[in-house]
Amino acid sequence: MKSALPALLCLLALTACTDREAEQKAQQAAEAQHREQAADELARNYEKARADGQWQAAFLHGNALLKNYAGTAAAARVEPGFADVKAKAEARREADRLSSLWSYVQVPVAPAKGSKGGTQYSAMIDSKTGVDVDGRGERTVQLVFRDHPAWKRSSYLVLQAGDFAKACYAGCKVTVTGDDGKAIALKAWRPKTDEAIAMFIEDDKRLWMLARANKALQIAFQTRDTGTRTAVFETGGVLPERMPGW
Repeated sequence: MKSALPALLCLLALTACTDREAEQKAQQAAEAQHREQAADELARNYEKARADGQWQAAFLHGNALLKNYAGTAAAARVEPGFADVKAKAEARREADRLSSLWSYVQVPVAPAKGSKGGTQYSAMIDSKTGVDVDGRGERTVQLVFRDHPAWKRSSYLVLQAGDFAKACYAGCKVTVTGDDGKAIALKAWRPKTDEAIAMFIEDDKRLWMLARANKALQIAFQTRDTGTRTAVFETGGVLPERMPGW
């Protein structure tokens, strides 16, 4: 009886070891199945967002899938086309950023002598960075496009401080440079008014076309206190439909 005891103990130990291995394998299989299911869910969300052209959502789903469920069948399906989705998501984010830089205002205009009244439309954008126009520090410059029922269309720069060069009261020029680096000179003039530090750019139609056609415009102008200064406007996100008729 005593001789059989060690053999029995070995058998019990072997059985316990085998059971643990089986449990581990079963657990691993269950975990693998769970990972595949979770990956499949992300893949379905990814494909739906991609089909709908929701590139940012598709990127988020695809990125989570490839980062957290690498090695799954779903990850293998998604990975080949993910670079294209990522590029489109980045382009969409940039387009949204550029669009958010613009402000649009509609103001009703009452009838007046020689005018039936109507609506004034304005589109405005601040410079990418501040510009020191008076030697006292950098401040943003504003570019405005306006369509007034009586005054018609116009485009102009607005300063927060300082002033444009005295020569501009009689007429001067600004230099506009687009993405291609080509500089274009446009006539400008500073009206004699204290209501705003503004200078009109005469060829508003051409400036509007340049704003639409370029991701950014550099506009160099003459100041009273600091010479020629350049303001950069990231105009590429302008929405033409917000300015009817332009």
